[in-house]
Amino acid sequence: MWKLKKKEKETLCPKTLVVFLVYKTGEYLAIDLRRYFSNFRLMKNLFIFGLFLLFISSCNSTGRKAIDEKQFASHWYQDRAEINVFELKQMRYGEVREGKAVMIFVTEDFSKRKQVKVDDPSAAGKGAIKVMKMNMTRDFVTGVYPYHTMLSVFTPVYEDLNSPKITASMTEWCGQSFAQLNWKNNKYQANLFSYFESEGDQELSISAMAEDEIFNLIRLNPDLVPTGHKKLIPSLIFNRFSHLPLDAESAVISKRKTGSNQAEVEVIYEEIGRKLLIKYVDAFPYEIMSWQETQTKKDGTEEVTSAVRKSVQMLDYWRKKGLQDEAIRKSLGL
Repeated sequence: MWKLKKKEKETLCPKTLVVFLVYKTGEYLAIDLRRYFSNFRLMKNLFIFGLFLLFISSCNSTGRKAIDEKQFASHWYQDRAEINVFELKQMRYGEVREGKAVMIFVTEDFSKRKQVKVDDPSAAGKGAIKVMKMNMTRDFVTGVYPYHTMLSVFTPVYEDLNSPKITASMTEWCGQSFAQLNWKNNKYQANLFSYFESEGDQELSISAMAEDEIFNLIRLNPDLVPTGHKKLIPSLIFNRFSHLPLDAESAVISKRKTGSNQAEVEVIYEEIGRKLLIKYVDAFPYEIMSWQETQTKKDGTEEVTSAVRKSVQMLDYWRKKGLQDEAIRKSLGL
């Protein structure tokens, strides 16, 4: 009859493999039934064309079906960003430090090849994708010196793909550190830079989803957040605070409703003693109301960092850079 070569098995995606097998079976039957059809060539060509359409729908259906385009555009395509200000209680060096956290959500056109924001979306054409960008900052003081952290996550709006780029930085009077993850060839290429000799500069490859993109998935649609046992890369900011080796860790993700239009996502890492709890409004645009990180130490004690939202505003902040615009910061509680 026919045989599938080993190379063909390795290169075909699972759905395409099924189509290929059906095609070969159909071709075999068609040949056997040639004598019953006066126009065998036409019949065979129509059969192949039908399978081609099935092939296209099988391997190129990477869209996020959970995104309601009209609803999404009404909030996110206003040429403004959503600014969320949180009261922060950051655990550091065994004590709780009060500070501010800010989450800025905005959509951008992003280069698939260069993995940066494109300068000219119209010129980029199909080389660009629409992403949800989250910039999250934390500012607090430990004794006499300040800490500033920033996390940036770029998550595709329509393509069902991992976040192509995640970066994190931390600055304080001792020095600064920086981490960048780029999704390439079905894994994250990680570059880590630190002023600590023991950490130095590192290049790693990690094949896992990143915890940091969960915030963006909630904003797109909570249905996109996977549940159950997963391999996750813990938050890059947590990684800087804990100084643990960056790697994929076993985690359990769960979602639950907690009241009228209220829900939460919980991520638990048993081996490293970390828990993340995100509370959000369970209705579009799925606003983040609070988040909490719990770190269980080896002696069983828990250290808790929490942030509760105090204000939110849609704002074209990049145009608000005059001295007179500083009043807007005060209105946000900054």
